[in-house]
Amino acid sequence: MTDATPPVPPYRVLARKYRPATFADMIGQDALVRTLTNAIAAGRLAQGYMLTGVRGIGKTTTARILARAFNCIGPDGKGGPTAKPCGQCRHCLAIGDDRHMDVIEMDAASRTGVAEMRELIEGVRYAPVEARYKIYIIDEVHMLSPQAFNALLKTLEEPPSHAKFIFATTDIRKVPVTVLSRCQRFDLRRVDAATLAAYYAKIAKAEGATLAPGALTLIARAADGSVRDGLSLLDRALALAQGEIGEQQVRDMMGLADRGQIFDLFDRLMKGEAAAALGLLAELYQSGADPALLLQDLLDLTHWLTRVKLVPETADDPAVAEIERRRGREMATKLSLPILARCWQILLKGLGETQSAPTPLQAVEMALIRLMHAADMPPPGELARRVLETPASAMPAPGASPVGPPPGGRPTKALAEASGRQQPASVSLAPQQAAPAPAESPVKAAMPEDFPGVLALADAEGDLILRTNLARHVHLVQFEPGRIEFRPSAQAPASLANKLGQRLTEWTGRRWVVSISGEPGAPTLEEQAAALAAAARAEVMSHPLVQAALAAFPGSALEAVRDLASMAEPATGIDQEKGGDAS
Repeated sequence: MTDATPPVPPYRVLARKYRPATFADMIGQDALVRTLTNAIAAGRLAQGYMLTGVRGIGKTTTARILARAFNCIGPDGKGGPTAKPCGQCRHCLAIGDDRHMDVIEMDAASRTGVAEMRELIEGVRYAPVEARYKIYIIDEVHMLSPQAFNALLKTLEEPPSHAKFIFATTDIRKVPVTVLSRCQRFDLRRVDAATLAAYYAKIAKAEGATLAPGALTLIARAADGSVRDGLSLLDRALALAQGEIGEQQVRDMMGLADRGQIFDLFDRLMKGEAAAALGLLAELYQSGADPALLLQDLLDLTHWLTRVKLVPETADDPAVAEIERRRGREMATKLSLPILARCWQILLKGLGETQSAPTPLQAVEMALIRLMHAADMPPPGELARRVLETPASAMPAPGASPVGPPPGGRPTKALAEASGRQQPASVSLAPQQAAPAPAESPVKAAMPEDFPGVLALADAEGDLILRTNLARHVHLVQFEPGRIEFRPSAQAPASLANKLGQRLTEWTGRRWVVSISGEPGAPTLEEQAAALAAAARAEVMSHPLVQAALAAFPGSALEAVRDLASMAEPATGIDQEKGGDAS
């Protein structure tokens, strides 16, 4: 006889192996756990629960814990609903193994129709086979069709006392409000990186492996608040090597660049060192860094520097790596907020181009080249100030690009070379050395002779709001140069008279008195224009030729009336050759 080799137990991924079985095992959801624990202890069991949150945050896990809590009978078989399921009774064991007859779990993404929902509703009226409650867990409930939601509404509002509904969704906005109003909603929060790193370290220790703190931090960051995503990454990391797994190994596994190199790359970009920056980018790419992840790292660094710039205490967080605290403070003091905001916009646009480009590396290079040139550009306000303060003799020749040092920093190498080519050495852009422009008295506008002249003046000065108010809301009572009296309409601005007097005094150089009268006054200029247009239209409509044309073409209408005398233009030579008629 030969000894039989014992079967090797099938491997279970960490996300399933370490799935929480009780509320005490859950991390990062203190508010949810406290609320549900108190509700179960008080016997306040709702008929429907809506769990929402990002992927891998624990929605289905929470639903299964609730199913165990509602149906647990304790080790002695005499217990009731409890927030601490025993894990030993037949109901806890069956629910944990996904084989309980009274806990029906349904994936709404694959069963979206009304027929499946009717089948489920038909079974609701029957009592549970062996458990205390019949639990319906519907995952990704937002995928149900509108007809399926409508079929569920009445049952969800008044279900039998033995039925409980637990819904889970990643997109709460797609769930009808009629369904939400019949459920107790719980939002599961993203778990912060520090809590995830400590949790993953505990699991790695239970698996007999050791990860460097930096490696755990990388995994926790990449998880982006999702416990399951981080466990999947940890599963890959544990397969890398025996013994301690370092930070660089995890970076290579995930295609990430070294954090110090990201700082070096950003520093070279801000200094305009094109050859050095592109060379470092090539090195990172050859070492296995993903181009899109490189831009994401630069975006993350830009956001970090902006926070440090605005709130310096951010760099004192002990959870932040030492290199980020030290170099973050140093770089944040050298860069201004406009430059950081511009870097964010360029990198964000470059990330979208990289994700859709046929060659991602080339897209990243072009984005970084744009970033290098934009980093030297002063803000628009600074450019305007320099133009106003620079004498005419110091202005660059037509076609030349204005160059100057970036605000708050020294000029880059490329910028210095361009400056040497385009500006003479004796020219200085310093404000205190600029030649003062000769003072000129402003040219005043001519005095308007009538009220339409006032509108023309406002139009010429570019004050279109005032012009519109004058044409639409002013009933003129009396006008003479230097004095206007009018009745404003009900919709006129309260400050119209004062504003009109100030503007006319400013434009003409002569004091104007504008007063409000209680007299009816003349119609507004818009009303006068409308009356003239109506009279002209009526006159044209009564013309025999127009009447004949309208009779000859049934359904036709008079669209507009134009004065040909005011529209007539001298005929060109071509028109004269063709015998064209201006009318």
